[in-house]
Amino acid sequence: MNLFDNMTLNAIVYFILSLIVSLVLGPIVIPRLHAMKFGQAIREEGPQSHLHKGGTPTMGGLIFIVAFLIPVALTLTFELAKVAFVALAILGFGAVGFLDDYLKVVKKHNLGLRAKHKFALQSVLAIGFAVYSMTWGTETYIPFINSPVSLGMFYLPLIFVVFLATDNAVNLTDGLDGLAATITSVVSVFFIVMGALSGEWIVVLMASAMLGGLIGYLKFNWYPAKVFMGDTGSLALGGYVGAMAVLLKMPLFIPIFGLIYFIETLSVMIQVGVYKKTKKRVFKMAPIHHHYEMVGWSEVQIVTRFSIVTAIACFISYLI
Repeated sequence: MNLFDNMTLNAIVYFILSLIVSLVLGPIVIPRLHAMKFGQAIREEGPQSHLHKGGTPTMGGLIFIVAFLIPVALTLTFELAKVAFVALAILGFGAVGFLDDYLKVVKKHNLGLRAKHKFALQSVLAIGFAVYSMTWGTETYIPFINSPVSLGMFYLPLIFVVFLATDNAVNLTDGLDGLAATITSVVSVFFIVMGALSGEWIVVLMASAMLGGLIGYLKFNWYPAKVFMGDTGSLALGGYVGAMAVLLKMPLFIPIFGLIYFIETLSVMIQVGVYKKTKKRVFKMAPIHHHYEMVGWSEVQIVTRFSIVTAIACFISYLI
């Protein structure tokens, strides 16, 4: 039977297999992280309500990374260049996050990699994936223009910035129980829809696998979280979002369908920029999800409302 005879069925299989792997891995990985004392250190300058989370195992992103990779590795026999592009983006950026998490755990504080070292590693990866993406040309969809436009010499710097910005934006979004995983689950549904509409079935399958992995992971990461994804998970998800957007020729749509990622990053930039000039804060705390915590929203309320905003933003991206 040809794989393309029933793509919907194949997508469902990918989703279910990844979901099962994630649900099975959770009870195996979390106690192991506990035993290895891979507990998260909580920043003292962060919300006081988070201090009780100290010691919660981190590096839980390994759960959905493996859950994604297993169905993809076991069943894919085509489109290997595109599969490798996404898988390597997840593993490459995830490895940077793993190193950061490892240093945090060993040193027992929340510093990890120095910012310049982390940025340098991310930049090398972003350059590599920007060059890799040239395999499929330089055509890119621009909002409100129906046909993709060839960007020529502007394509490489654009994709470099897209990977770098998206990776750090998803990282900033990972600050509440279930937030980054839930937002990226909604984005994965968007990828499934757009992949199906554009005939990019490999995108449909990989997004289905990631969706299953994330939903399974949320069983352990939903408030109150039993495990955090750490930079291992958030940077891996940033690589995933960037790579999938590139395959769909939609990197310029990331600020739209990834509106929450964009707002989280913008809130930090505004907070830092204004504070340096005026010594005053625009938000009670940044990123902005912490601001809403400080004004009385619960973590579940923030995650739910941010997810609804993401769903609306994805629908707007679909319309334009």
